[in-house]
Amino acid sequence: MGLSWQQGPLGRNPNGRFLVPGMPQRVLYAEPLRRRLRAEVGGRTVVRSDDAVLLFEPGRYPVAYFPAEDFAEGVLDPVAHRTQHPDLGETAWFALAGDTRRAAWQHVDLPAYGKVLEGLIALAWRAMDAFYEEDERILGHAADPYHRIDIRRTSRHLVVRAGDRVIADTTRPLVLYESGFAPRWYVLREDVDADALALVEHQTFCPYKGIAVYYDIGEARGAAWSYRAPLEEMSRIADLISFEPDRVEVRLDGERLELEPGQTVVSHGIDRDFTPRSIPDMAR
Repeated sequence: MGLSWQQGPLGRNPNGRFLVPGMPQRVLYAEPLRRRLRAEVGGRTVVRSDDAVLLFEPGRYPVAYFPAEDFAEGVLDPVAHRTQHPDLGETAWFALAGDTRRAAWQHVDLPAYGKVLEGLIALAWRAMDAFYEEDERILGHAADPYHRIDIRRTSRHLVVRAGDRVIADTTRPLVLYESGFAPRWYVLREDVDADALALVEHQTFCPYKGIAVYYDIGEARGAAWSYRAPLEEMSRIADLISFEPDRVEVRLDGERLELEPGQTVVSHGIDRDFTPRSIPDMAR
């Protein structure tokens, strides 16, 4: 997210640029996580480590690699499957004991510049039941220490229209600044024409904000969204509405907003069997 996803500096469509000549197309970055991280399957701890390393790779969520010695004894079974990473060489795969699905991998022929990952094994997030930092569950992917969200009050004039109909008109929106994304503008429900919103079944999941529900506005599909019960840290945007500027007309101080490239989101389900009730703060 912060470094390698969306418009981050290692992403595929960065918002800025490196001011050095000859930057390679792909830049990988690894650093010690400096947090206790563990993973569980079926109530059993697969790995617990204070020495995980995060790998940031263009267009991918950050991936945690763990020292092999920090895995529970006998939990990983090597499989015959091998792949080739474009930057890190030959990759060996493992299944969880008692299962045939590939659930972990290790780069076994690292180039000199990749030696920080030597002896480390990464886990497929979907193969685990849960990951934890200390005793708090981490959802979606390894937490990115460079991902930041700032929420600010503003008195700027925001107007949303669908054709000739005014959907929202406010001078008290909140603006959410998030790493890798253009600013998002959130409106109190009392400043929105609720009759214009039709709730749909589609949802997406953000590891930093929670589950978003979506609304159609007339023929504009998925034109608005709301975090009805966000994660605790994002309570300021709870039940507010935000609008997609490519699906309805959104004007800020009279200037029409345009959707910036690379601003897609990922549907929830990255965690296995993930539902709103999986998170106490969301089950209200």
